[in-house]
Amino acid sequence: MAERIPHRLDRWALLAGLAAASIWGAMYVVSKAVMEVVPPITLLAARLVLGLSALAPGLRGRPAPPRGAWPGILAVGAVGYGLSLSLQFVGTHWSTAANGALVTTATPAFVFLFARWLLHEAIPPRRWVALALATAGVLVVVDPRQARLTPELFWGNVLLALAALTWALYSVLVGQLARQHDLLWVSVGTFAGGLLVAAPLAGLEWLRQGGLTGPVTAGVVAGVLFVGWGSTALAMALWNHAFARLPAGVAGLTFFAQPAVGTLLSAWFLHEPLTPAFWLGAGLIAAGVLWATREAG
Repeated sequence: MAERIPHRLDRWALLAGLAAASIWGAMYVVSKAVMEVVPPITLLAARLVLGLSALAPGLRGRPAPPRGAWPGILAVGAVGYGLSLSLQFVGTHWSTAANGALVTTATPAFVFLFARWLLHEAIPPRRWVALALATAGVLVVVDPRQARLTPELFWGNVLLALAALTWALYSVLVGQLARQHDLLWVSVGTFAGGLLVAAPLAGLEWLRQGGLTGPVTAGVVAGVLFVGWGSTALAMALWNHAFARLPAGVAGLTFFAQPAVGTLLSAWFLHEPLTPAFWLGAGLIAAGVLWATREAG
């Protein structure tokens, strides 16, 4: 059983989760441009390879998990980085980006359920209130009226829901692993597990689509490097750290920073004014996260 983490460290872990979600919010702006040239599953495989290249050199001298732990570490990575992210890419392709943003709001609720079921983690009433506040904030930011729930998008929406479910499962399980083993080794091992799924799928995608779909410019290279080193190596390590040091239900709420930051950056790059609804939603998200941390500390 993990020891109670001091209040000060909880705050750093909370910031780690918020930073990871914020980086992913920026990633959607960058990856949208990159995927005009690089097919999505190929980009997923590339980001995992780059993530491994960034983190693996730091393993020297750190205690490796025992041999018996590796099947579990690889399996958790296959669920998170292989299955969940592939479902997200394909689901968004078969559905719409607005639908993906809406369905994603279910991820922290799924984290609550898995934390209760797998970790027997208590979910106090205050944390449910925090979830409701933050969810309301995200719904204000993403505006559900932009979503399309028509029959032709049904299977895409189903895949998006499964992506949210499997990412929540990954998050709870990787937090448990990171409490038992060295965080960096767990991060590298889960990347490898995801690559076991993503690499064959990328090969099939490459054969089907015939490779890249446009010229490889300096901007595309910079975007791939950001997705690999920033949103994978750095952000995933921060996310794993948050779930290792915080109650899963609290760490999951930091996910709500993602759509807020994505909307903020989209408005910035497209030179669009931010509406009062955005600021209201961002305020509700912040209130929900702060309410949960008062209970957690």
